[in-house]
Amino acid sequence: MSSSKKVIELFYDVVSPYSWLGFEVMCRYRHFWNIELKLRPAFLGGVMQESGNKPPGMVPNKFKYMTSDLQRLSKYFDVPIGFPADPFEVMFQKGSLRAMRFVAAVQEREVGGDKQVEKVSRELWRRIWCEDKDITLPESLSEAAVKAGISAGEIEELLKLSQSRLLKLSQSQQIKDKLKSSTENALEYGAFGFPMVVCHVNGKTEAFFGSDRFELMAHCIGEKWEGPQPSKASAKL
Repeated sequence: MSSSKKVIELFYDVVSPYSWLGFEVMCRYRHFWNIELKLRPAFLGGVMQESGNKPPGMVPNKFKYMTSDLQRLSKYFDVPIGFPADPFEVMFQKGSLRAMRFVAAVQEREVGGDKQVEKVSRELWRRIWCEDKDITLPESLSEAAVKAGISAGEIEELLKLSQSRLLKLSQSQQIKDKLKSSTENALEYGAFGFPMVVCHVNGKTEAFFGSDRFELMAHCIGEKWEGPQPSKASAKL
């Protein structure tokens, strides 16, 4: 295996529970595989629209299957996924645009680097898919950021950056453009949903959709898949 780390981009949106599974697995394996993981928060709604795809919730049989599927996957991956009282409202009526702009603002300001992005993203997933809380409200975003260890002053600035009515348009536009750029990048790689993992290997890219392609991904990058919980003995120091 080459000593140089392979770059892996993870495109995700916190409105997607399958993205949460992929996110947690990749965050675990970056300590075991010879990779550099780059978190790429993006807007799933934009990807679905531009690719012409339909969300599972819009197809009754898919939505019914998704409910039982996520229950099984939650146990298998050890990720505390539960369904909100009104998943249709959460996923389609309220959506995640404001939340993902907030995550983009965290990344743009490099508050703690990707460590803060990782923590904020995880807290937002918890709020939707574990605690059934609204992530469209500024106070909800603030609470998630507090749990992620971001200071009150930084949170205030992040909220301003992610909401145009609170700050100069030019500064807010920078965050909108960042999220838009990440979403467009995902589409350029062929995304039609999330999670989308893009591996850069020997000058080529290999894209994998979903949270059930890790074994194949490992084969393509020359690493070993040990299941959702890799052995600590395999950790790279």
